[in-house]
Amino acid sequence: MIMESHVISTLVENKPGVLQKVASLFTRRSYNIDSITVGQSEVENLARMVIVVNGNEQVLEQVTKQLNKLVDVVKVKDLDQKTLVKRELCLIQVKVNNESSRSEIIQYANIYNGEIIDVCDENITLEVTGNPQKIDSLINLLKHYGIIKIARTGPTAISRGNG
Repeated sequence: MIMESHVISTLVENKPGVLQKVASLFTRRSYNIDSITVGQSEVENLARMVIVVNGNEQVLEQVTKQLNKLVDVVKVKDLDQKTLVKRELCLIQVKVNNESSRSEIIQYANIYNGEIIDVCDENITLEVTGNPQKIDSLINLLKHYGIIKIARTGPTAISRGNG
């Protein structure tokens, strides 16, 4: 049984309780949500929910069928991994022991097209966006300095072109 990561883009009514209904659906079926992002869509009064779930084709089919049964769900689409743009936002607070480490951390931020968003005597906070692998790579480089906090949005995605 091959487990794959699936990115499901869902248009839902933008009203209270919809996220809870979707999360409950996954709980009842014992499917784990790897990440979920929700925000306004291009359609007034509708929100876009991007859900990342791991499973085989049968899991994907069940999730899609169950989502389509919810009254507040307008549209469900499994995004093709080959034709999607996937990005994530991450904030990383890193310990600074001396000026040398401060300089190195700033250089890593620049290499990864990150931005320094807060600096104090004891730490630096970076903001980086990109695909999840890029963010994982930066985190691995920063680990030996001492990561204080990490806040990740989880990936969000959209189809390329007219998809």
